[in-house]
Amino acid sequence: MRPLAGVRIADFTIHAAGPFATHVLAQLGAECIKIESAARPDIFRKPHAVYGRMEAATFDQVSSGKLSVRLNLKDRRGRDLARRIVGVSDIAAESFRPGVMDRLGLSYDDLRAVKQDIVMVSVSSSGQSGPDSVFAGYAPLFGAWSGLGTLTGHADGPPVEIRHVMDHSVGLNAATAVLAALIRRRRTGMGGHVDVAAREVAASLIGEALVEASAGIQTERLGNSSPALVPSGVYRCAGEDAWVAVAVSDDVRWAQLIELIGTPPAGLTATSTLEARISHRIELDAWIEAWTLQSTPDTSTAALQSGGIAAHPVWSTADVAADQHLRERGAVIEVAEPSGRVRQAVGVPIVFSETTDVGIHRGTPELGGDEDYVYGELLGLGRAERMRLEEEGVIS
Repeated sequence: MRPLAGVRIADFTIHAAGPFATHVLAQLGAECIKIESAARPDIFRKPHAVYGRMEAATFDQVSSGKLSVRLNLKDRRGRDLARRIVGVSDIAAESFRPGVMDRLGLSYDDLRAVKQDIVMVSVSSSGQSGPDSVFAGYAPLFGAWSGLGTLTGHADGPPVEIRHVMDHSVGLNAATAVLAALIRRRRTGMGGHVDVAAREVAASLIGEALVEASAGIQTERLGNSSPALVPSGVYRCAGEDAWVAVAVSDDVRWAQLIELIGTPPAGLTATSTLEARISHRIELDAWIEAWTLQSTPDTSTAALQSGGIAAHPVWSTADVAADQHLRERGAVIEVAEPSGRVRQAVGVPIVFSETTDVGIHRGTPELGGDEDYVYGELLGLGRAERMRLEEEGVIS
């Protein structure tokens, strides 16, 4: 049995962070009903020409395995149907700007009146309360606002924009919090409202830099380097856009690196300690790259690993998709779309000892493709009533 079998989600989320939270729960077995509208479809249902994608790749990722129904929440009857869906659900999830669900009559108090033990999760830019709660936001803003951006990038360059990893970090935190709320409900019979602020999730990731800042220490951008492992970084190899990642963990590994690629040039010989290597970080990186440029990433990796040095080629997404190890563990899978097209997808990066029945069991839902089940079987609406509601723009 799937871990969350029997759990149902009324999913009002849009874009990436909120949908990724419900996607995680759906992969674990929850039945997730995505409530959307043809009049205002989720922006991620559209192609992303700015990313060079002429298909809705992001939507495929965060919506595979979900059900879809159309619903006009601007219509009172549409909101009534939404509350009825919540009434047969365990979780209600939304990711609008604070205040939107209240104005629709779908706030936590409104939904609790329908389902007393409902667990509601709200994902927003800065939370449901506080002076900044009025702000909307997207992934690059969360990274910039939290301090992550200024920690990311090279010392001689600007802060680096952080995109989807930010949305997914927010979604994963939200999914974890919802699981905690479900456990609490099982123990006490009480639901609850989980308030997840993307900006706060991002700020929680800056770790020791926050401690350093509180002590008056200014943290600098290190690019691909590490403050504790020197040399370490990503080094260019022979070939187009070919790179290898290398990390020297201690003085013993440093000695092994020298034995492998030769004695450093004059001025870099007295680098047997971490402190000495830190002061010559740039020169050491140039010396290592002069060696890696002579071979391919695979050849460099093989030589380094045989010498006890941590190294691996920097893989492209195509390399990841083709990796046999990830396929055998179900981290990369194939799913069939409603059109019949088969594509690769990201599976569950977790293995459960008592079940293999996790992950995506169906592809991206067609808009409104599951209304026979949701409106017919779950809510008991007859076909004539549904047709009338469609004609009147309620189911649309």
